[in-house]
Amino acid sequence: MSGLIKISPSILSADFSKLGEEISALDKAGADYIHIDVMDGHFVPNLTIGPEVIKRLRPITKKVFDVHLMISPVDNFIKDFSDAGSDIITFHPEATKDVRNTIKLIKKEGKKVGISLKPKSKIDLIEKYIEEVDLILVMSVEPGFAGQKFMPEVLDKTKKIRELINSKNLKTEIEIDGGINFENCNEAKKAGANVLVSGSTIFKENQGNLEKNIGILRKN
Repeated sequence: MSGLIKISPSILSADFSKLGEEISALDKAGADYIHIDVMDGHFVPNLTIGPEVIKRLRPITKKVFDVHLMISPVDNFIKDFSDAGSDIITFHPEATKDVRNTIKLIKKEGKKVGISLKPKSKIDLIEKYIEEVDLILVMSVEPGFAGQKFMPEVLDKTKKIRELINSKNLKTEIEIDGGINFENCNEAKKAGANVLVSGSTIFKENQGNLEKNIGILRKN
C-alpha cells in the first residue's frame, strides 16, 4: 500500500437513465475520482459511451474524470476524449502500434497518462514506460462487462508493479479494477494498489448508501 487510498466509482454500474444525478451523488459521497469505462465493441465485446456524453457530464462535478479507453486504434480518439473533459486517459498497450507515441499524444493534451494491463497481460508490456506514466491500471477481471468476479491471480502482478515503482522512487499510482468489494479490497491494498475502482459494491451494497460504501472501501 502506498499513501492514501483513493476510490474511483465506476459509472458502468450507475443508472444510465439519471447519470448526471448519479455523478452528483458520488461527488457528495466523497469519491476521489469518477471512473468512466469507454468500450468500442471491437477491442472489448461491449459498447458504452463516447466523448459527447463525457462532455455533457463534465459540468456536474470537479472530481477527476478517470477515463479508461478500451478502444482500438486508440490514438484516433485521444483528442476527442481530452476535449470532452477527461483528466486521466488510460489506454491498453495492445490498442496502439506505438505505446510511446500514444503517451506523447495524451501528454500533448495536458492530461495525465494511464496504461492498463488485462489479467493475462504481462508486466513486460509496460515496464519500459513506467517512468513516463502517471497511473498503471491492473484489470482484475477481463475488460468488457460490469459485475464480474475478482481474479486474485492479478495480485502477484500488482505487487511486482508496486516493487518496481518503489525501486525507482516514482509517484505512479496503481489502480485496480474489477470485482472489488468489501472482502477483497484489503488484498488489493496490501498488494500495492492505492486507487480502487468499484461499481456494483458502491451502488448496490447497504441499500445503495454511496458515502458508507466508499468509506468502507477506503478504510477497510
